Amino acid sequence: MAAIQRRKFDTLIIGAGGGGLRAALKLSDADASVAVVSKVFPTRSHTVAAQGGMNAALANVLPDNWHWHMFDTIKGSDYLGDQDAIEYMCRAAPKAVYELEHFGVPFSRLDNGKIYQRPFGGQSQNFGGDQAARTCAAADRTGHAILHSLYQQNIRARTHFFDEYFSVDLLKNDEGHVLGALIFNIHDGQPIIIEAKTTLLATGGAGQLYRTTTNAMINTGDGLGMALRAGVPLQDMEFFQFHPTGIAGRGMLITEGARGEGGYLVNGDGERLMERYAPKAKDLASRDVVSRAIATEIREGRGCGPNKDYVMLKLDHLGEAVIQKRLPGIRQTCMTFLGIDPAEAAIPVFPTAHYTMGGIPTNRNGQVVMPVKDTPEEVIEGLYAAGECACVSVHGANRLGGNSLLDILVFGRAAANHIIDYLKENRYHRSMDEASVNKAMARFQRWDKKAEDGGESVSALRDELKAVMEQHCGVFRNDEVLKEGVQKIEQLAERLKEATIGDHSDTFNTARVEALELENLMACGLATMHSACARRESRGAHSRIDYPERDDKNWMRHSLYSFESGLDYKPVRTKPVSVDSFPPKPRVY
Repeated sequence: MAAIQRRKFDTLIIGAGGGGLRAALKLSDADASVAVVSKVFPTRSHTVAAQGGMNAALANVLPDNWHWHMFDTIKGSDYLGDQDAIEYMCRAAPKAVYELEHFGVPFSRLDNGKIYQRPFGGQSQNFGGDQAARTCAAADRTGHAILHSLYQQNIRARTHFFDEYFSVDLLKNDEGHVLGALIFNIHDGQPIIIEAKTTLLATGGAGQLYRTTTNAMINTGDGLGMALRAGVPLQDMEFFQFHPTGIAGRGMLITEGARGEGGYLVNGDGERLMERYAPKAKDLASRDVVSRAIATEIREGRGCGPNKDYVMLKLDHLGEAVIQKRLPGIRQTCMTFLGIDPAEAAIPVFPTAHYTMGGIPTNRNGQVVMPVKDTPEEVIEGLYAAGECACVSVHGANRLGGNSLLDILVFGRAAANHIIDYLKENRYHRSMDEASVNKAMARFQRWDKKAEDGGESVSALRDELKAVMEQHCGVFRNDEVLKEGVQKIEQLAERLKEATIGDHSDTFNTARVEALELENLMACGLATMHSACARRESRGAHSRIDYPERDDKNWMRHSLYSFESGLDYKPVRTKPVSVDSFPPKPRVY
């Protein structure tokens, strides 16, 4: 085999969504040589699908400050979020919005020219008081506006892009420092080694674990799988967010902004159902609360439609002018896929898999950290993570809407700042361990050969995995269902070792990508199912019928799952940077 092409950069960024591009822009502007590897063209990264907006206490519509935002985020996390990281994020939020404005993001405006802010779920004034309006929006296409602006800025800054390349695995030296990755060109299958002094994982979430999801086909947990294979544990993977309002049966997202603008949910009896579950916040309660309310209504026979298997989201009372101005994308989606104009008729909705709250453990500088018994955490030299694939943890057991765009931008920037300092101290490339290269190449070549007859197909196993996750790790869980899920997913992981991609002579490299993606999804599924089965309490998005109460005495801790040592735990960081901590309280809306 011919020698593999090698390229050298100061920083390798895997993933071209908001987190990766924000970091790349900061680094390129600091004259670092930056390679961004993306398996799709950068503006097709999943940040483009974020609709509702980005939280920041600008106080443009109603009184607000970052301390209230911090309280809401900690409460929303069901007290599992790390309070130092949450303080850092909420304090940095206004600056992050103004930076985007200067990069060219066309935020919606108020009549006075200031950035428009809409109400969103779980937001309050004065530590749990009246509803806040904190979410800065560009109509209902906020992620789209942000991603395109960041990409254009990176083109100006001459960031080097490897578009439609797939990252196989991280590469290390014998001291455990991460020194880049093996990637390959999806078009022609040619592998390339990227040697880098620093590597940032910004690969997004793993929503394709589930059959019905708001996530694009590309969201296969690639960075999470790479981290697990490199010996890094995954944190809090049991907490998977179900968005309350996906289009029933299809999963397409109907933004929380629809309820922020005044929409509300009704059951089959025509009742406003959220008055029963969150009498104060109603339809703008936290996402886990609204998802469970919808699932409960349906389970108790108060659903809509011939099978009573969804509820209705009403927007028609808002009027066509408001919907066209504030929710044009939602209107178009409904008209295209449902033949419904939301200005005239209600939208059928049901909770759908949406967001990976867990991920690769990092500190607030974006450095990937490893737990060490009875000592402070150990930083993995040269490796960073940001965005949905990372777990800082600012979302804890449940993410507030509007905090995900904030998360990727604040911690993408924080990681870049730390990398700039690191590169000043580490000016030269370290030599790579060729055993690490050989191991990554073996995984790449595992899917090289034409399939033998009799092996199971990758696509069939992927469908089975999604069904197992949906049936055994959904909105409501219990011991029996979770244990059966663990058993099934372990069996699927074993069967994957013998799977084949069939004879795809015309589309060989895309078939290989699907096989590598399934290995990553299977790794995420194992981490999610094992972590969920072990956590015997209900907290945030992890809702157990057999353990209905939150248990702060035994379970106020982060889970850690690794291939090498299974499950471990570490404490929640309850001490903020500069203010008093918020102790756990009953979480009501």
